[in-house]
Amino acid sequence: MKRIINHSLLFLLSLGAFAQGSLGYQEPPKEIKELVDAPLAPSVRIDNKGENVVLLYRNAYKTIAELSEEELRLGGLRINPLTNIGSRTTFYNNIKVKKAFDQDAKQVSGLPANPRLANFSWSPNESMMAFTHTTATGVEVWVLDVAKGASKKLTNAGTNANLGRPMVWAADSKSMLVKMLPGDRKPLINAQTAVPTGPTVTESSGAKAQNRTYQDLLKNPVDEKNFEQLARSEIYRVSLDGSSKKWMDTGMYRGMNFSPDGNYLIIMKVKRPFSYLVPYYRFASETAIFNKDGKQVKMLLDMPVDEVRPKGFMSTTDKPRGFSWRGDKPASVVWAQALDGGDPAAEVAYHDEAFELAAPFTGEKRSLMKMKNRFSGITWGDDDLAIAYDYWFDNRNTKTYVFNPSDNSVEPKIIFDRNYQDAYSDPGNFVTTKNKLNRYVLSMDNGSAYLMGDGFTEEGQFPFVDQMNLESGKTIRLYQSTYMDKVEDLIYAIDMSKGELLVRIESATDYPNYYVRNIKKKMALRPITQFENPFKAMMDVEKEVITYKRDDGVELTGTLYLPLGYDKEKKEKMPMIMWAYPVEYKDKASAGRNTTNPNEFVYPYYGSPIYWVTRGYVVLDDAAFPIIGEDDEEPNDSFRKQLVANAKAGIDAVDEMGYVDRNRVAVGGHSYGAFMVANLLSHSNLFAAGIARSGAYNRTLTPFGFQREERSYWDAPEIYNTMSPFMHADKMKTPLLLIHGQADNNSGTYPMQSERYFNALKGLGGPARLVMLPKESHGYRAKESILHVLWEQDQWLEEHVKNRDTMETTVQMDK
Repeated sequence: MKRIINHSLLFLLSLGAFAQGSLGYQEPPKEIKELVDAPLAPSVRIDNKGENVVLLYRNAYKTIAELSEEELRLGGLRINPLTNIGSRTTFYNNIKVKKAFDQDAKQVSGLPANPRLANFSWSPNESMMAFTHTTATGVEVWVLDVAKGASKKLTNAGTNANLGRPMVWAADSKSMLVKMLPGDRKPLINAQTAVPTGPTVTESSGAKAQNRTYQDLLKNPVDEKNFEQLARSEIYRVSLDGSSKKWMDTGMYRGMNFSPDGNYLIIMKVKRPFSYLVPYYRFASETAIFNKDGKQVKMLLDMPVDEVRPKGFMSTTDKPRGFSWRGDKPASVVWAQALDGGDPAAEVAYHDEAFELAAPFTGEKRSLMKMKNRFSGITWGDDDLAIAYDYWFDNRNTKTYVFNPSDNSVEPKIIFDRNYQDAYSDPGNFVTTKNKLNRYVLSMDNGSAYLMGDGFTEEGQFPFVDQMNLESGKTIRLYQSTYMDKVEDLIYAIDMSKGELLVRIESATDYPNYYVRNIKKKMALRPITQFENPFKAMMDVEKEVITYKRDDGVELTGTLYLPLGYDKEKKEKMPMIMWAYPVEYKDKASAGRNTTNPNEFVYPYYGSPIYWVTRGYVVLDDAAFPIIGEDDEEPNDSFRKQLVANAKAGIDAVDEMGYVDRNRVAVGGHSYGAFMVANLLSHSNLFAAGIARSGAYNRTLTPFGFQREERSYWDAPEIYNTMSPFMHADKMKTPLLLIHGQADNNSGTYPMQSERYFNALKGLGGPARLVMLPKESHGYRAKESILHVLWEQDQWLEEHVKNRDTMETTVQMDK
């Protein structure tokens, strides 16, 4: 025990220089920084015919100056009030175009100076692409002529993108509807200097409103007024020649969606009253159908504030929801509605029903079909055939139906009924094609449809294309990838009649590139892109996916990386970093499925532990951490026990291979992975140190459920208390690095979670370091922040893992 006390004392003394206060942004060692500085390949947009390619370029990271621009957090949104667009929007700074099989791309002409481009949107005929450009004072709408490689501005900087994408294409691809700032917008109120006129009061009527701990909510009348001004828009019709005409008066327009024939629109707008409990998308709203002249022809839904719902992840509103257009009809609106009152606990034969109402929308709604689970979508075919989908969280079930949309007396046929977490049983996704209305519908051939799947099996991953007779259910395999040293992703079908697919191929050392594959003709792949590997320093890294078993027999996997230059014959035992994220399952079989391909490209990114192979560490990345609860048992009923079993199995597996010094193992994770780290350090002696980023550590602060836990604190207080590292801070004696963004907006991971946990550890003598990143949210964006995080992690690992005094031991606790 004396040695343990001395070790803790030395740790605290070493921490003294940085015990509290500010620290300038630091940079990690050269070998890590060079990987961070590697250029980012462009984002690729390819039209549905596989003919034209648009390449979008951007910087890999924002700057801390960009994150420091003015920001208002209202109704679940983060808005820059000076520019009227989301303050965390990812901007691109250049565009190039090329024909699919040309080697060189052409620089797009006419782009603005200092481009800050976003909201890219193909026109229905895919000859044009609209996008926004954010200036210092506002948002403009621009358009790209893809064939000519020329762009031009369509609006001034008065576009309103505060509620998302501000424009929608008309069906003829010749004009757009654009949300513009209204002429009568009032100045925003400074919430810091405004003189209150009274207290803020909220009431509970007695109805149960068990909502998640949302962030950035409205808090007072000043917030309400500012949100309203930021959300208000006028809608203009803007033609491609730049002419515009006001189309609809001011409203808080949230969504606009043209019918396939272009004669009608579904428009959703937010209205008062607002809410202090839920984000803007659950405020009161109206959804209505308008004709192309802007006249309302049908009110679909007058929705009150949606604060009160039954308990459970499958709970929903009892009102109509999910309005959309049938893709195979000129103008027919479709929606779903709960048959259980929105209460998943209700014992009913069917939980949801889908309805349809066709233009001119004067008749009665017509039932399409009833679903046993919650409705999740329809792939339209023709008058006699469509594919519907539902799902249910509690048992992880999903069903796929074939039904006749013209005759609801014909019983829908269930063609797939499976556990959606079981990757080996995944039949794939139905292939779609564009019809004459420029909408995607089921690709059919004489009663047969096509499926494209990821192809995970016990032997490995082999993506496939199947042809399925929808009457008999029989399938014929048309294509299956045979790569053993590469990964082939089937992106979409260009033309099934010709057998042409767009695919993306990569290997551990080959950057992902796009190709056209013909599955009917034995011909060579036709390359579309030829991106080079920007991470040359990682070319020689040893990588493999290892499989091993937990003590209860559950199959586990992890991606193992050996240090650069590691001598496998000498087999020196090295320090190791384990990185993971727990996932809940309802059966052991699904939990044991291997969905990791060893041939995936080695791609270091800011949150990855892979950087440390350059620093002499073994890395076990994406280590499987299933948390299983079968039958009536919930996964979290034995959360801690399973966490420790997962961790021990991973360390044992690498130790048996002879690579790891098990006295020098660190564990790391982000978000729920950080929660995992704190639990592992509190309830095991497996690790020398831990890294926990942007986590939650006191589950009583998320009392109405968290992650995949549906029970409330009052339903299962022992679960909440047992799982909360904060409640066991007195047991935590292993060095823990806590990192958190000061502006974290993720539900449940308030910055206070890390601050309070650190205070508890400090008060109880637990060895810890807390790093709060200014302006950063749940994921980190500024390059300065990311470099500093990597520096912090490297310093922590070097001191407490690689150079740990192996004569010292951690407290052997009875856990």
